[in-house]
Amino acid sequence: MNRLAFSHVLPACLALIVLMVLAAVPAQSAQKDQGAPKQAVDQGSNCVQCHKRETPNIVTDWSLSKHAANGVDCEECHGGEHTSAKDTQEAVFATPEVCQNCHEEQVAQYQRGKHALAWVSVNAMPTTHYQPMALLQGLEGCTGCHVIGIKDEETARSLQKQGVRYGLSSCDSCHTRHTFSVKEASQPQACRTCHMGFDHPQWEMWESSKHGVRYLLKQDGVLPPEASAPKCQTCHMPQGDHGVMTAWGFLAVRLPMPENKQWAEDRTTILKGFGVLDPQGKPTARLEAVKAAKLARLTQEEWQQQRDKMLAVCAQCHSEGFARNELNKSDEMIRESDALLADSIRVVAKLYQDGVLRKPKNYAYAYPDLLTFQDAPTMIETRLWRMFLEHRMRTFQGSFHQNPDYTFWYGWSEMIQDQNAIREMAQGMRRDSGKTAGGKSQTQ
Repeated sequence: MNRLAFSHVLPACLALIVLMVLAAVPAQSAQKDQGAPKQAVDQGSNCVQCHKRETPNIVTDWSLSKHAANGVDCEECHGGEHTSAKDTQEAVFATPEVCQNCHEEQVAQYQRGKHALAWVSVNAMPTTHYQPMALLQGLEGCTGCHVIGIKDEETARSLQKQGVRYGLSSCDSCHTRHTFSVKEASQPQACRTCHMGFDHPQWEMWESSKHGVRYLLKQDGVLPPEASAPKCQTCHMPQGDHGVMTAWGFLAVRLPMPENKQWAEDRTTILKGFGVLDPQGKPTARLEAVKAAKLARLTQEEWQQQRDKMLAVCAQCHSEGFARNELNKSDEMIRESDALLADSIRVVAKLYQDGVLRKPKNYAYAYPDLLTFQDAPTMIETRLWRMFLEHRMRTFQGSFHQNPDYTFWYGWSEMIQDQNAIREMAQGMRRDSGKTAGGKSQTQ
């Protein structure tokens, strides 16, 4: 190419390059804009300014949240109808459906887990409605934790008519208002409020187990952050999965029946005590409530799925053989504790059969009902209820949480004492009633 031709081509090439660069810049900017977070909310908005005066700590918490940083303002969750102190009833209280607008995957996971069924399960219990309204509506008793469950629209409207305007969100049971912190909900302390105490002291069991001790030492900086130490979420929410479920469920019964004949017989007796089978062993309407609340795994496949998930978690620190053996030992503790509980149920059931105990008016059958809990009608049935809900729970839960003291002293040892006490109480009741086994009078 001669010099003259080159002098004509060079400017054209440069111009073309410049045009290509200029054309690319807007496209790149547009791509960045699409992926960029929203602008932080204006701290001078009407909602913020008013609530800084009325509820300043709520504003402080919200200001610290990712919601505030990403432009999720008050109206996103509470609607825009509430604008003054005169119309506070117009404020929308967030539900999982509101959270789902942004957190679709997490809400979908939650909806298939047991936490979503917590409200259904507490209302499936036959004597929940016996509790004072101050406990139920005030969310101070069982409902204070079971409020994490989903409430349908009819239930939500009913609660609101009764003056219950809080506890409809569910998500804020762990991601507390108004920081809604993932970091907070990821700590074991987030589970402590509900998973502690009389019937399910999982916090106490975990905290004093080697798992818990190591994790708390990590929090205190004694162990390095890299040290292995499982917390609640490690085992029950692997990879942050909100679909929490366990193999044995709350009641530690399942289907199909075990091959071991004695265990199958004992489990049948316990299912009668739960009222899901009648005294003749036939299914009752309460079985449908147990199914709806997923209080038990009803197929081998359903149980095995949860067991395999737990084995996968355990295998991160232990050999599969060791983990499987430990879980199997805990299964055996359920079998052993079932034998004690079933024996005691039969002792009380025989009192009904022989006429020593009379069927309460609110009972469907002349048979002990473990799910009446503290509303059991007699002292011997109260002792039986505590054997089930306090001591049997601690026996098998303590074993699964690797806590020897809870398994033995707070669980198994107490069950042995319960069994002896129930037998002795039954003998005394027979003497007082004048009826021997079989319902015959002692004078006959």
